[in-house]
Amino acid sequence: MLFEQIARNKRHTVYVMAAFVVLVAIIGVAVGYVFFNSAASGLILAIVIAAFYMIIMINQSTDIVMSMNHGRELKNVDDDPELWHIVEDMALVAKVPMPRIFIIDDASPNAFATGNNPKNAAVAVTTGIQSRLNREEMEGVIGHEMSHVRNYDIRLQTIALALTAAISLLVNWGMNAFFWGGGRRSRDDDRDGNGAQILMMLLAVIVIVLAPLAASLVQLALSRNREYLADAGSVELTRNPLGLINALEKIDDSQPMKQADPSSAALYISDPFKAKKSWTHLFDTHPAIDDRITRLKNM
Repeated sequence: MLFEQIARNKRHTVYVMAAFVVLVAIIGVAVGYVFFNSAASGLILAIVIAAFYMIIMINQSTDIVMSMNHGRELKNVDDDPELWHIVEDMALVAKVPMPRIFIIDDASPNAFATGNNPKNAAVAVTTGIQSRLNREEMEGVIGHEMSHVRNYDIRLQTIALALTAAISLLVNWGMNAFFWGGGRRSRDDDRDGNGAQILMMLLAVIVIVLAPLAASLVQLALSRNREYLADAGSVELTRNPLGLINALEKIDDSQPMKQADPSSAALYISDPFKAKKSWTHLFDTHPAIDDRITRLKNM
């Protein structure tokens, strides 16, 4: 059951990332049609911008993320022997390099991993999670974060952020073109053309308007799917689903964080702001804790 769930979640991630790439391409075509009166030019532009953003964001320093979340780094084992050894043990079992360790001074229990690859990864935990969880539960949480590192989820989230940023830029260009020049030129051409051209212009504008919402939904779907996979990975590493189950119950029964940065919310093991879940779950940053616990109990 465990390995079947891992395989299923990996397939879902491939589907979501493929949808993200297709979305960028469609938006590029739409923007090209409105801005350059050339769908092919828009597609090339979208590819170039997406690649540029990915290169920049993949090389973004972990220190920036930790600074935004007010994390302080443990320099050696003497700073916090218990936490250091838990992270060291889980990294060893996961067969990834020892990550940097940060502590966030916040009473709400939470944790996250970041970095662009396992060699440059970092793990952060709050003081609240240290005070509320026992060693078995902490191993479940750190196992979850080591799974994110091992599965390159930290890079996937970075790529998703890059694609979202690229989409935002393309949309801004497309809307400016439509209202301040390129769109009027295209509409002049359409008036001399047929109904199909008018329909294409209308569809292009609809795509551009709805693109940011679609990008957010795909990004959130990716985040939720990776949380399920990391939960399963934690059980694989610790061989103890109860540790993570008990940890998630304690994390769920807590107050929102005060030190978390909103742009980093999807990185945490649980929503740091305890936002009210939507009935459709489309706008949730994380899967419901109850659903995650149910899956863990069925392993």
